[in-house]
Order: sequence, then structure tokens, then C-alpha cells
Amino acid sequence: MSTIEQNLQQVTERISLIARQCGRDPQQITLLAVSKTKPVTAIEEAIRAGQTAFGENYVQEGLEKISYFQQNAFTPALSWHFIGPLQSNKSRLVAEHFDWLHTLDRLQLAQRLNNQRPASMAPLNVLIQINISGEASKSGIAPDRLPELAALVAELPRLRLRGLMAIPAPQADYQRQLAVFRQMAALFADLRHRHPDADTLSLGMTDDMPAAIAAGSTLVRIGTAIFGARDYQAPTA
Repeated sequence: MSTIEQNLQQVTERISLIARQCGRDPQQITLLAVSKTKPVTAIEEAIRAGQTAFGENYVQEGLEKISYFQQNAFTPALSWHFIGPLQSNKSRLVAEHFDWLHTLDRLQLAQRLNNQRPASMAPLNVLIQINISGEASKSGIAPDRLPELAALVAELPRLRLRGLMAIPAPQADYQRQLAVFRQMAALFADLRHRHPDADTLSLGMTDDMPAAIAAGSTLVRIGTAIFGARDYQAPTA
């Protein structure tokens, strides 16, 4: 068993344990393997271990990986999530190649993605990013802007509004993590009331996954615990 396979097994078992402790069904929680800066060989190991959903932060790096796996006809089908900030001038590349965007934060970007999504592809799954901690350096919208943006995005035919995403300010204390994640869960509940098809709350990474699951996350973004420390010398495009 490879290291990545062992890591995936451990992460999956941990998700199941945390979910059961919270009275949740582990099947309700999707594991997104964050593969940014990692080589295709590492992703291949994860695929052989049963992982099919991968998250990328950099457009060009992600496109190269998507192309590699398409050309090599890997099965089962993979799901590619763009989870980094997206510049408008690169929106077409995401619209044409990715399955998900987690960082939608403005109507102009949504309209560009809608117009650029090929009709031959299923609508692009999108999550609205919330700046839940109010950090000036973070992307995302303020919570009070959510109802208006969600209503406008929901009208775009080539996008499918799936839910919300957030990257809260780091907190070492579990109870503080939980309090912020519960704010996101309340926003998600309100979104689902207005848009019943919304089904995804993307919260939680390696260091705060237990609190995210306890608060109701349906998708956790895990990189380091699967692939090890990242090489941040990778391109940032």
C-alpha cells in the first residue's frame, strides 16, 4: 500500500468517525483531494486508491493535469474543482475545462462563466464564496450580499448554483472554529430555503475538519493529510 493510499484510508476513516460522533451519515460528506502543486504521479496513486474528486488552485497547472488524464483515458471519470481565486481573464479556461468552481464572488464573473460554458457540457457547478471572517485580504462576499447574488446566479442557465464555500481565518481553538462554521451553516440553511437545489457546503481543511463536519459541512478540502507538504514553488497562474 502506497503512502498516499494509506493517507487516503486514514482521512476517510477519520471523516467517518467524526461524522458518526456528530450523528451524521459519513456518506453525506464528500472528500475533495486538494492536488495543487502535486505531480500527476501523486494523483494517479490517489485514483488507484479510489479518489475521483480533485481540487486545483492554479488555472494553468489544473489544465495540464486535466489534459493529461483525458488523454490517458483514466477511469472512473474524474471531477475537477477550481478552488482558487479566479481572474476574469482566465474565466474561459475554467468554464471550458472544470466541473466545479468554488470561489464565485461577483456577478460579472458569473455572467462571463455562463456565456463561456460550452453548450455541449453540463452546467458548471458553482459555489458562492463567503468572506465569513471579514478579512480584507480574503476573497468572497459579505454575508449580507448573499441573497441578491444567489438569486442572480440562479437565473443563469449554464451555471448550477450548488451552495457555499468559505475559508475562515485560522483558529487553533475548536470552539472558535465551530462558532464560525455554524455561521456558515446558518447561511447555507437560508440559501437552501430560497434555492432548494443547493446541496453543498464546502468547509473544512486538514486542520479544522472536525469542527467543519460538526457544523454541517458536506465537502471537506484536504491536501496535506493526503499528499504531504506542498511545494509552493509551483506557478501561481
